[in-house]
Amino acid sequence: MGLLDDITQEEYYTGDDFGNYQFTSLDDIITQFMLVYVGEDKIISKAKRLDVAFHAQRALAELSFDTFKSCKSQEIILPASLQMILPQDYVNYTKISWVDSAGIKHLLYPAIKTSNPRSLKQYADGDYIFNATTNNIIENHESTAWSNYKSGTPSENQNQYDDDAYWPMDGSRFGLDPQHAQVNGSFYIDCHSGKIHFSSNISGETVILDYISDSLGTDGEMQVHKFAEEAMYKWISHAILAGKANIPEYQVNRFKKERFAAIRTAKLRLSNLKLEELTQILRGKSKQIKH
Repeated sequence: MGLLDDITQEEYYTGDDFGNYQFTSLDDIITQFMLVYVGEDKIISKAKRLDVAFHAQRALAELSFDTFKSCKSQEIILPASLQMILPQDYVNYTKISWVDSAGIKHLLYPAIKTSNPRSLKQYADGDYIFNATTNNIIENHESTAWSNYKSGTPSENQNQYDDDAYWPMDGSRFGLDPQHAQVNGSFYIDCHSGKIHFSSNISGETVILDYISDSLGTDGEMQVHKFAEEAMYKWISHAILAGKANIPEYQVNRFKKERFAAIRTAKLRLSNLKLEELTQILRGKSKQIKH
């Protein structure tokens, strides 16, 4: 029976679950693995569904980091606080940008030379101020580093390559760091507070965060692209065999190699390279730009 026999085209196009056919739920992956890979006269004679589910979740999380396409993103209008709360399923970012009136993204770069450290309260002589009840050092609400960063003029604005910006600086941009030679703005992530801090020139702009999740946040997002389905089966097989006693080493190594090959195939498929698009880019590379 076909996989689409239980839904008509009218039901699909009038519904709201578009494009979901390209994915398989993690629960289906586990069920199919138990049916095909586990049992008498099969490569894995016995395995608990709970064990398979654990390794399936680990496989989904690991493959989400560098194999699956990251489709998660969110946008906000940056408030005056210049802070954006990290999503609840955030693991790492792929790109942070702001959007202009034409809908074009302008990439923001990390400000690696500042941070938001804990600011400890001190007396005039430098001694720390302790809480009388807990004997812990009292912290200031806001660090000086963050206060100066958000209130100052971004240093990137001094790197514009035009006469008005260059000559007043008297040629002092010698040795300019290229990563700061832009006016888009900058950011840094404060892992302690779980927030992204932005430079002052981004205030009021629409900011987009493209990020990576481990795909384990909710049941609905625990799904696998069909291009990587085989990689999931090989990952689970190797993990279960490697954790069993009295399994020959050559058998474990065999599935380790098969897992590696399946993941490599999934990466190639999910890279989504199109010959026509690649050709067009290469044509542009061959053009000569006259000065």
